[in-house]
Amino acid sequence: MTLWIARHAQPLVAPGVCYGALDVAAQPEATQLAALGLAGALPLGLTVCVSPLQRCTQLAQALQVLRGDLHFVQDARLAEMDFGHFEGLAWDAIDPAALAQWTDDFGDHRFGGVESANDVLARVGAAWDAARSAGSQVWLTHAGVARAAALLSQGVRSVQQASQWPVAAPAYGQWIQMEFE
Repeated sequence: MTLWIARHAQPLVAPGVCYGALDVAAQPEATQLAALGLAGALPLGLTVCVSPLQRCTQLAQALQVLRGDLHFVQDARLAEMDFGHFEGLAWDAIDPAALAQWTDDFGDHRFGGVESANDVLARVGAAWDAARSAGSQVWLTHAGVARAAALLSQGVRSVQQASQWPVAAPAYGQWIQMEFE
């Protein structure tokens, strides 16, 4: 079984802004290019699970026009991490003490008051488990979800330190493939 994890195109948000669950659109032209590339790479008839955030639903809509054979379903488990009251703020405007609290207890601290890294891992883990039994599929999602999936592919279901969280993720409009046994 293959899981394609595709990241949305470049969002329309100022550089340096915290925008995990902030529902921002993506660049239309970049979204079209991402859809064209993905449409040419995917086999016929796959289920495409889509984050409910508009930067991912834009990609789903563009892909659906190109590939009518794909079956699209929205999946809230594929949304980006929710940074709560820090959403929409510039990272450099966030109190360094708040950032330190997060990195000191990275796995369980709810940065912004809503969701911790381990909450994200649990949420994405539920989608991961469902995908393993459903067969090959595509996720239209975010960097944080791709990073969580990288951990899940190694059997990691919780983290303690920020250094355990992967840095690598697909670039905007790109994807990775993971194979399940």
